[in-house]
Amino acid sequence: MITEKIKSYSNFSQLQQDLKAGLISVKDLVNYYIGRIKAHQHLNAFLETFEAEALARAEEIQAKIDNGTGGKMAGMIIGLKDNISFKGHQMTASSKILEGYEAVYSATVVERILKEDAIIIGRLNCDEFAMGASNETSYYGPVKNYVDETRVSGGSSGGSAVAVQAGLCFASLASDTGGSIRQPAAFCGVFGLKPTYSRVSRYGVVAYASSFDQVGPIAKSVEDIALILEVIAGKDSHDATSSDVPVPNYSQLIAGEVPKKKIAYIEETLHAEGLDPEIKANVLAQIEKLKEQGHTVEPVSFEYLEYVVATYYILTTAEASSNLARYDGVHYGYRSPESKDLISTYKKSRSEGFGDEVKRRIMLGTFVLSAGYYDAYYSKAQKARRLIKEKMDHILEDYNFIITPTTPTPAFPIGEEITDPMVMYLADIFTVGASLAGLPAISLPSGENKQGLPLGIQIIGRRFKEENLLAFSKCIHKL
Repeated sequence: MITEKIKSYSNFSQLQQDLKAGLISVKDLVNYYIGRIKAHQHLNAFLETFEAEALARAEEIQAKIDNGTGGKMAGMIIGLKDNISFKGHQMTASSKILEGYEAVYSATVVERILKEDAIIIGRLNCDEFAMGASNETSYYGPVKNYVDETRVSGGSSGGSAVAVQAGLCFASLASDTGGSIRQPAAFCGVFGLKPTYSRVSRYGVVAYASSFDQVGPIAKSVEDIALILEVIAGKDSHDATSSDVPVPNYSQLIAGEVPKKKIAYIEETLHAEGLDPEIKANVLAQIEKLKEQGHTVEPVSFEYLEYVVATYYILTTAEASSNLARYDGVHYGYRSPESKDLISTYKKSRSEGFGDEVKRRIMLGTFVLSAGYYDAYYSKAQKARRLIKEKMDHILEDYNFIITPTTPTPAFPIGEEITDPMVMYLADIFTVGASLAGLPAISLPSGENKQGLPLGIQIIGRRFKEENLLAFSKCIHKL
């Protein structure tokens, strides 16, 4: 009976009501999710669970709920992507080079959810150093899609998406650099939000590309996305790039009817080479439904679409080559047993500790920053980023939102694309635009294709206007 009750909750508000009424206990929840994780180990979503700790914390949180002092997230069971620090727990960024590393402090987002009485149940698999679009670059192996275990989960936050998709935790925290929350959310049929750049602190999150990285939630409802964002957003003295723009009560502001909106869809996305016909048809059907509801939906041109992937990868690999220089076999992490001196320590530890995709991106980033190539690549990419940002801002001056497909294809078979980096990079074509512009974007479940694979639709909003984006997302998901 408890199992069926837990499965029936469509959002955390419903669960919290039953917790307060004593119809279910926090311990029941922890035991349920631990059982689910053990029964679905083969999905490879969790790298580690904190069973004893979670059960002990359940007792503490239950006491708070019973005496009416529980926080906003009291009883919510959360999984953490393996690049977010949780003091006293391992964090490897799913890389051999950090195998066995134990975090010496907690990320700001972790401290904030714990303060509101969430329970962290374990750490989740991801692409190595968050570099990948399929969760196949992880040192610990690929994460399998719960709908079809022969297919990828998406990346880099594949474990975070599958954990929610398969009911292994209530929600998860992940990071998004160029689509790492939105793309796996689309592949797994769940909700995934990349907030405005600087909306959420990056302190305690392993850096991939510092001017892009953002932490965001993955959940099964817009309401839960709003609640988690409300808790984790806001200025942080530990992160100089975090914004001091006030944090609204997102969970309250998304209630009620949404006024008629003016929405743009980027024409080029629906004519992009490699776009799956069923995804195109799905987006067009959503557009028609919005028109029927009285919203204005119009096509706009985005002439820079063919440049977004190249711009993104030049800039992010450049930042990665700098950020990952710290993993040298000297300070912490993996050190090659074959090391004989300082130079061999660097070379062998990094060659053996990093996977192929991470090494590829470090080398590409080092190349575009090198003398003689800086102006030809990195400098031009920065100029292109400015043009892309200005164009997207210009569109959003006239329109409330931009609609695109989240991904060009549904989840593809494990092993099918991983040997062709260019194909993998192009999987990000619809998500990197919002990342380059620093805009908030969410992927919403949008039905299934004929094979039963989940499809997603992406909504991009105005900077720091997540409350409007989430309210509209709630509206569109009901269509």
